[in-house]
Amino acid sequence: MKFGQHLTSHVTPEWRTQYVNYDDMKDMLLKVQQHADDFPMVDDDVEEGLTPREKYYKDFEESFFLYCEGQLKKINTFFAEKLAEAQRKFDALEVELKAHGARPNFFSAQEQRAHQKIPWFADFVDKDLRKAKRTFRKIHDLKLAFSEFYLSLILLQNFQNLNFTGFRKILKKHDKILSTDRGTRWRQEVIETAPFYVNKEIDTLILETENLVTSELEHGDRGKAMRRLRVPPLNEPASPSVFFLMGLFLGIFIVLLVVLILTGSFIGFPYNEFLKPGNVSENGTQIIEQGRERTDWRIVIRLYRGPFLIIIMLFLLAFNVHGWRSAGVNHVLIFELDPRNHLSQHHIMELAACMGVLWCVSLLLFFYSDFLGISHYAIPVIVSGVMLVFFINPFHVLFYDARKWVMKIVFRIIAAPFFAVGFADFWLADQFTSLSPAFLDIEYFICFYSFEVPWVTGGIPSRSNVCMSNSNAIRPILAVLPSWFRFAQCLRRYRDSKLAYPHLVNAGKYSTSFFVVLFSALNSMHVERYSEDFIAQRPVFYLWVISAIISSCYSFWWDIRMDWGFLDRNAKSNRLLRDSLVYSSSWYYYYTIVQDLVLRFAWTISISVNELGLLHHEILLSVLATAELWRRFVWNFFRLENEHLNNCGEFRAVRNIAVTPVGKKTDMALLVRTASDQEDGLTKKDSRKLHSIWKEANEEMKRDQDQHPSANAELFPINIPDPSYNPEEDEEEKDKDKEKEKKNGGEEVLLELAD
Repeated sequence: MKFGQHLTSHVTPEWRTQYVNYDDMKDMLLKVQQHADDFPMVDDDVEEGLTPREKYYKDFEESFFLYCEGQLKKINTFFAEKLAEAQRKFDALEVELKAHGARPNFFSAQEQRAHQKIPWFADFVDKDLRKAKRTFRKIHDLKLAFSEFYLSLILLQNFQNLNFTGFRKILKKHDKILSTDRGTRWRQEVIETAPFYVNKEIDTLILETENLVTSELEHGDRGKAMRRLRVPPLNEPASPSVFFLMGLFLGIFIVLLVVLILTGSFIGFPYNEFLKPGNVSENGTQIIEQGRERTDWRIVIRLYRGPFLIIIMLFLLAFNVHGWRSAGVNHVLIFELDPRNHLSQHHIMELAACMGVLWCVSLLLFFYSDFLGISHYAIPVIVSGVMLVFFINPFHVLFYDARKWVMKIVFRIIAAPFFAVGFADFWLADQFTSLSPAFLDIEYFICFYSFEVPWVTGGIPSRSNVCMSNSNAIRPILAVLPSWFRFAQCLRRYRDSKLAYPHLVNAGKYSTSFFVVLFSALNSMHVERYSEDFIAQRPVFYLWVISAIISSCYSFWWDIRMDWGFLDRNAKSNRLLRDSLVYSSSWYYYYTIVQDLVLRFAWTISISVNELGLLHHEILLSVLATAELWRRFVWNFFRLENEHLNNCGEFRAVRNIAVTPVGKKTDMALLVRTASDQEDGLTKKDSRKLHSIWKEANEEMKRDQDQHPSANAELFPINIPDPSYNPEEDEEEKDKDKEKEKKNGGEEVLLELAD
């Protein structure tokens, strides 16, 4: 692999602009080599004694080394900033580590394993277990913070090595093309004495971090500490077993899909057997006859469409991850995943293919249920149950960490107003808005198996199709749920940030969906009740169309302007887009704008198709739902690209793990010990800061004592001493107060005499 490709594949994406511009410098050298033949090697320059080619090379070298100096200045500045930031972070983590290490209940390795098994309901049962679990959680966060900090150090060390190698390679190429040794001399004089290269503080920080984690957090077990701190190699390939399973399930899924299409075309849906009243016998009794009829195809679509849409979304998500990794979009950082343990695109594709195989097998069993002698209505329950159990399985198997992460995010989405909202929270909630038909199918699934299947009606299937109706009130509520989740998240973000723009404006966008669903439901009810009416006789229809147009225009503008960052007025090179583009061609972006506009208004097709009777509503809904998944698939590429560029602007390459701060009440003794451990004593600034913390803690303690006197008496049997208290300073303050009182007293005496 050439070094240019090696550099591109190993740079930290968020720092890409801060690396040496190796490709530009290489292009400069190649151009001067191409134009060298235009300058003859004849000595006709009497003034300087140089040939035209030598003079051309000299002028080029001046500009080339001037460019190299600019690159070096950029690298030195960035390295110094990141090194200072790393030193500050290390000092903060070291203080936190001492804070937790000074506690008497700092867990040993065996105690940590025991506390990992504390159940979640311990918080409500046992006070001691609650305190132990909370302390264990703080230590866990501290370990995670050290892991992320160590990763940032390795990235900075990699930045250091790659830039030096880049300079060495390009200067070597310079000497080879220009037949000189000035590049080598410049490297020895300038590069090898540059601050970014000679500074070895980063190596010291790496070693100190390893020693701290080994001795303080892993109790001397260096092997365990290094496994925790292990930095995954860049572009780490998947294991052969993953490729094998992915190919196996994918091949089986494709074959079963073809078989499924042929089966549905030639065999058809299974029969339903039911009892119906027949003729009246001679003695006047009613004869019950047995009848058979094909299963309603609409039932099959509604039972299987929801799982199918989820499987399609998993397939598309695998392609999303592949595209992000190929383009250098750091989705691991954006979603704040563990860089040492997360699913790759191959794992997601394997999971989607496995789910697809299960779905196809279930549908084939449904078609062949008459031949196999099994109840075809039991099969959809089994496949949906298996998929649900897979995701909520509490055992540490089958992508446990990934499933736990998803379930945690789903819980935060459902309880959106009560939790702070991160990028992964509102990204997944946006995916839910594209799965609205799946939410409606869940309602039908529950209704159908509650009221219409034969085992509920005693062997006589109900053909009333009450669940097929669109006029019940539960369907609009489920349809609006995804938009409500995003609406609540926007309100929560406004509450946390106090920024009306963009959060309240974004909430307004999702609120328009409420009116669309409301008027759509009223229109459906009107059609079912007065099916003979034309469109002109349904005023609620016009309200639905108007609200849908407003919602689509609002959402389209928000997609291209806010979510993707397009329509930048300051963009000079890319019209209607922005200056920074990650993906290779600008035509991808223009295609995205057009297809987003078309698919945002795809609902208009349903008006003409339904009114003209060209396609059944269920089939049309399935087609539009799949098209919406495609729109969301494309949306994901550019939404994460925009977030990635924001991270690049801030040069943020690792997660910001917030370690729980030291408690003001329970850790004041630690602050006292920390102050007394300072060999040179506290500065006036530190003393004032420590005194303010002490004062705030005492005030909080007094408030808590008034509310819970017995509990606080147990935690705080004595008053907290001021850790910044200095007796000598106190005596000086007393002397100053006495002199002030004497002065004020003398002035009062003079005033009395004057009176």
